[in-house]
Amino acid sequence: MKRLWVFLFLMLAFSCKKADILGSSSGTGEPARLQRLLPVLPQDGGIPEVRILVKESDWKTLLDAYNKDNNTQLYIPCGVSYVQSNHRDSVELAGLRLKGNTSRRYPGEAGKLHHVHFGLDLDAYLEEGRLLGSNRLDLKWFKDDPAYCREVFCYDLFQRFGVWTALTSGYVRLWVTIGGKETYMGVYQLMEHVKKDYLKRRNSFFQGSAGHLWKASYGASFRDAGASMGADDNKGGYTYELKSDPADFVAAKAQLQTFIRRLNKLSGEEFYAWADTTMDVPLLLKTYAVNVTVGMWDDYWNNTNNFYFYFNPAGKFFFIPYDYDNTLGTSLQCGVQQDAGRQSPLNWGSKDNPLIVKLLARPQWKQLYVSFLKELCQGDFRADVAMARIREWQQAIGPYVSNDTGEDMSIADRPASWGNHGEYRLLKSGSNNFFQVKAGVISAL
Repeated sequence: MKRLWVFLFLMLAFSCKKADILGSSSGTGEPARLQRLLPVLPQDGGIPEVRILVKESDWKTLLDAYNKDNNTQLYIPCGVSYVQSNHRDSVELAGLRLKGNTSRRYPGEAGKLHHVHFGLDLDAYLEEGRLLGSNRLDLKWFKDDPAYCREVFCYDLFQRFGVWTALTSGYVRLWVTIGGKETYMGVYQLMEHVKKDYLKRRNSFFQGSAGHLWKASYGASFRDAGASMGADDNKGGYTYELKSDPADFVAAKAQLQTFIRRLNKLSGEEFYAWADTTMDVPLLLKTYAVNVTVGMWDDYWNNTNNFYFYFNPAGKFFFIPYDYDNTLGTSLQCGVQQDAGRQSPLNWGSKDNPLIVKLLARPQWKQLYVSFLKELCQGDFRADVAMARIREWQQAIGPYVSNDTGEDMSIADRPASWGNHGEYRLLKSGSNNFFQVKAGVISAL
């Protein structure tokens, strides 16, 4: 009996120690730091290489599918490898598809390719196929980002600030070979894909990975429980699309509808008590502090767009930030937005979108949100710190930006040409420096 008690004591001590290592995911203390799937840049400063090999007949199948439906979700077979210093990881037979919404375009013929976004499904053909330990990865070109840094910076900032729900991403050099014709595509962003392995890597943070994962598209305001909802069937068109097991759709839909109804119906102290048990409120406010600080206007609060969310097995709601390429001074008149740098963080979007507005109505939660904003501007978002980081990245990738497609072959310090505030700069101090402008607005709160 004594030995049994000793054993139980040791197990309890180990469990407590493990909890200390993982840290708190509630946001009330310093959160645990998620081990990134891949770094922005390896410590040796090299740029990893990704090589994709496709048969010419399979590429033609993809082009035919695109010509019939430019939103095709078709996967074609490919081989893929990842090389970083002496480390090599490869999958002989994986799935390759085109990705993107407004960024989609014709990818080109063998030897005459264009920059496009790609999705990799590493176990599409081989069970347990993995690259970097993941079964799904995405490759994005730096569309509308001449600085080659915006989305990378945002996801890195989320991680540095302890927002473990955010994706991790890093720079790679990409080659695509089709039927023996090799094209060097230049510098791409390699990033996590939000699905099964994303949840598994965060299992201890989410307290379970067998819950319901949703992708939210334009119109996802959390106002209407009757909004379009569907299971992941590669057809799209849903406002809320279930990305976890489609067999659970009926239960998942009922859970989401209940969440939306309560979010809108409850008020005052009753709402605060419900939110406190149903959400990780400090983590959500920390997430939104980063979101607003980097100038993400095409988001939930302002444009009801571009995010995922997850209900863990116990029914707790987690917000997952997503799609941060149009940030850091790439601004657009949209919703209540006129200027993504100077817009008030307390009036970031529509008052009709309840998720953030109702949380900030509670004084102590509003105070916490403002404290996160100011902490960012005194830390990793501080102008000199942020500029130094971007300069380091640009110096590393600069020699590899020139590519065989002839597109986007130089780095420039300016936002997207279609934006409404082309004056913003990231690396030049002064009245148009985005980091300094944002810090000024936040310091006045």
